[in-house]
Parts: sequence; C-alpha cells; structure tokens
Amino acid sequence: MPKFLIIILCVLSLSVFAQKKQPASVIFDTDIAPDYDDVGAMALLHAFADAGEAKILATISCNAFETTVPTISLLNDYFGRPNIPIGITKREKPDMSCSQKWAEYIIDKYPHKVMSNAEAMEATKLYRKILAKQPDLSVTIITVGFFTNLADLLASQPDEFSKLSGKDLIKKKVKLLVSMAAGLNKENKGHEFNVHIDTKASQKVFTEWNTPMILSGFEIGEKVRTGIRLINNENIQNSPVKDAFQVALTKDKNTIGRNSWDQTAVLVAVRGIDPYFSTRNLSFEIKDDGTNVLVPGEKITYLTEKMPTAEVSTIIEDLMMHQPEKK
Repeated sequence: MPKFLIIILCVLSLSVFAQKKQPASVIFDTDIAPDYDDVGAMALLHAFADAGEAKILATISCNAFETTVPTISLLNDYFGRPNIPIGITKREKPDMSCSQKWAEYIIDKYPHKVMSNAEAMEATKLYRKILAKQPDLSVTIITVGFFTNLADLLASQPDEFSKLSGKDLIKKKVKLLVSMAAGLNKENKGHEFNVHIDTKASQKVFTEWNTPMILSGFEIGEKVRTGIRLINNENIQNSPVKDAFQVALTKDKNTIGRNSWDQTAVLVAVRGIDPYFSTRNLSFEIKDDGTNVLVPGEKITYLTEKMPTAEVSTIIEDLMMHQPEKK
C-alpha cells in the first residue's frame, strides 16, 4: 500500500477515535422529589462526568416542590461540581412532594450552595442561555420528569440570549432528547407518571419536538432493581445517594431494590443504546387524560429489552456507587 494512503488511513482512524471519546454535553431535567430514582440518575451522570464520558451543562427541575433545587445543589456539591447552573420552573405546578421524606433528610444533613428554589434561574431562561452558547447539534437533553420545561422552551420567544424562537433554538443546538416517559402494555398504550402529571406539556412536546427522541418506557425501568447493594456497601459512608436510598427503602420496607426508571435514560443518553437495549420506531398520541396511545409513525426510538435485566441492574448500581473524585 502506498505510504500516503497509510498516512490518510491513520489520520482517519485517529479522527474517528477522537470523535468517540468526546463527552456527551448534557442538560439534565428532573422532577427530583416524588421518587428517588432521580438521585440514582444524578449519581450516574456524575460518574460519567468523572470518567470523561459526559459534560454536565446544567441541572434543571421541572417540579416546583420546595426540596428540588436544594437536593440538586447538594448532589452537585457532593460530586465536586458546585458551580453547575441550576434552574427550576417558576410555575406553581407541577408541585409533587416527597412522601418518604428522603429529600428533607439529606438536605438537613449535607451542605449545598443553593439553599432554596427562589435562588435558581427560571428554567426556560437557563435552557436558552445554555443552548445559545453551545456548538450546533451538540447538546443531549435528558428529561426524567415532567415535560413542563420542554414545552415552555418550545413556546419561548427571542430574548437576550438568542434571536431564535424556542423551536429554532432546539433544532439548531440539540442533538438528541432522551426521556424516561410513557409506556406500552398489551393494549399498546400506557398511563405513565411523567406524562400524565403535566398532560398539556406532554402533548406539546410529543407533537412539536423537532430533534431525534429516545424514550425509555415504564416497562424498561420497572424490571431494573437497584439500591440494596448500595445501602449495604460499608465502604460508602456519608453519601447522600446512599442515605436517600436507605431512608426511602426502609420506609417502604423494600428488600428487593427500587425500580430504576430514570437511570436507564441516563445510561442510554451517555453510552448509547447498544449493548443494553434494542429498539423499535413508533409514535404516540397523548390523550387528554395523559394516556399515551400507539399511532402510526416512527418519530420516536423506543427502547426494548436486550441485555438480561440482572446485568443492566448490576451495571447501573455499580455506577450509582461511584464515589466523588478528590478535587
């Protein structure tokens, strides 16, 4: 083979390798309070960031409940990233509380830079501020809560951050939306929490979103159980992740582990679908009662099972047990 062809092939190989090594630029949108799988999801995201697999651009709450911003702040602080921007919806609802009081427990126990929801930037403004500064088609949005913020972003108008409308800004800057949402039963429909809590927002996003969309449905995370190895790991001490699961699992008298819906979305958003899951292409209509119904179309990439559930659970829980790097 001529020497110049060898050089070209080497350059191309290095280029492909470099592209694969680029961390995913992520905006993480969560309802962190009514469930604690969000805590596990944030642990995964910071583990990926420590490994150079992800860059966390912002952490945003779609839930107005009073513990959400402090919880996000303390987790960012714990993992050594206290300066990650935090946003929150300024709407009165959704306002979903924490029934097991795990959030109140860790907020009281651990330090955090942002003390209240009032101190965080309004969600749409933060989305627009962050997106406007990013390279085109570079941002992965992970949403593991309600679609409130994404609907507001779609409806947003030009401002001091960008001359583009929300739809145009999304189309220009967002590479991918990955969401834990919806579900499919034997009747080809579902009534899933993240979709029905803010139905109007879900309808807007499922109708108008204009980038590729991956959904991890209810039935995927339902079978992935984590938390028991975490709370029994004596090498982990003074961890808000461990404490949140300890408090909630104990209160629920749960001895088999919590369903890990949100963690599956983070796993796929950062590392990709394969080898963990297979997919099918489909479309949903969101009914006025929040039910998602299968309709003709292929707009959504929908996860299906591939790797044995026990293996996925082990991978996710290993990442949840990641400890902060010493800065």
